[in-house]
Amino acid sequence: MEVKINSVHFNADQKLVDFVNKKVGKLDTFFDGIIKAEVTLKVIKPEAANNKVAELELSIPAQDNLFAKKQADSFEEAIDLATDALKKQIDKYKEKLKNK
Repeated sequence: MEVKINSVHFNADQKLVDFVNKKVGKLDTFFDGIIKAEVTLKVIKPEAANNKVAELELSIPAQDNLFAKKQADSFEEAIDLATDALKKQIDKYKEKLKNK
């Protein structure tokens, strides 16, 4: 699976990039058919708390993309929340495939 990371209005350090790759890469264990993952990291209102946003979009064959957007105090926490949300979406998608 190809993982593309976009950081908006800041440069993501290598530690954050490695963390994102590791967490998003684990989604492959839940579903083999993921083509690519696009991750967008944004800071909204730098002076406010809870200002880090992570958006994850997974490309899956023969299906609309799966998408999650989460906001938290840190990018790591936002990525954790978004990957958890996508795990649930993947489970629902796999259940739908079984019932066809």
